[in-house]
Amino acid sequence: MTAQDSATPGSTIAAGPAAGAHPGGPAANGPASPGPAGVAHPAGPLLPAAGRSGTLLALLGVVTFSLTSPSTAWGLESFGPWSLVALRSLLAAALSGGLLLAARVRVPAREHWAGLAVVAGGVVVGFPLLTTLALQTSTTSHAAVVVGLLPLTTAVFSSVRTGARPPRAFWIAALAGAAVVIVFTLLQSDGTVSAGDLFLFAALLVCAAGYTEGGRLAKVMPGWQVTGWALILTLPLSVAGAALALPFEPVRLTAHGVIGLVWVSAVSTFFGLYVWYRGMAEIGVARASQLQLAQPLLTLFWSFFLLGEDIAAAAPVAAVAVLVCIAVTQRAGAGRPPRR
Repeated sequence: MTAQDSATPGSTIAAGPAAGAHPGGPAANGPASPGPAGVAHPAGPLLPAAGRSGTLLALLGVVTFSLTSPSTAWGLESFGPWSLVALRSLLAAALSGGLLLAARVRVPAREHWAGLAVVAGGVVVGFPLLTTLALQTSTTSHAAVVVGLLPLTTAVFSSVRTGARPPRAFWIAALAGAAVVIVFTLLQSDGTVSAGDLFLFAALLVCAAGYTEGGRLAKVMPGWQVTGWALILTLPLSVAGAALALPFEPVRLTAHGVIGLVWVSAVSTFFGLYVWYRGMAEIGVARASQLQLAQPLLTLFWSFFLLGEDIAAAAPVAAVAVLVCIAVTQRAGAGRPPRR
């Protein structure tokens, strides 16, 4: 892989990020850094061009992800849950593999395959499968609020992975957001945790791990290659899953079902992850993860206008509460420099 393959313009894989740099660390969110002749350049609210483009790319990823649950609900009109997940990964892998071959991309170095396996297991297989199973018993609006905890979960994984030390206010807001989500799920399920909620909480964990590793890898290879190689890793599993599930799960092709499958395959799984990882590479995992605070509200909007779901009064209230809590975490700071 050459310097031109790097996701960060003007850098090479050999050099990588600055020594000690990490997602959410000084490179992304840190204090002022001295410039030439000791002149300080304050880290004010105006982002440099790279930061603005990274934010826009990450926001575009959030918009595509906000449509994943409604698209999955449409896909379930035509396919069973196991068939839908297998076909989703299979079609996305075919698209990614074709682009990798056309671009003659070199196979990643050995040290990157463990991280790619985490991305594959968490984002390509784990999250789609667990959320699809959850939607068998949960509405998309309910799932949207639970998944609103994902930014906090990702920030925690990023902190553990990089050694960052967020301030106390960050963790207070994070715990408050977690409490809101737990209370909401209990109220919606008559005081008990349903199987759908267990699937959703498990999806949060595996997806946060995949996002963290994907954001780290996107600093040394383009985001579409991170997604592509992760999908290639799961290709044998996708083929086997489709071969086993399709004969046993009924297939009733409808316009909604086909549109849903195409969206979750080509847009959510491939394009969405590409712009998301590219954005994380530019602005850091912790900062990008906080942009997902808008995702529950967007999904509530789509579930109402596309699916005609009745939105429980508690759902938008809980979503806004989560929004406020995560906004506080962003204001408090995405993280401090890691321990040496």
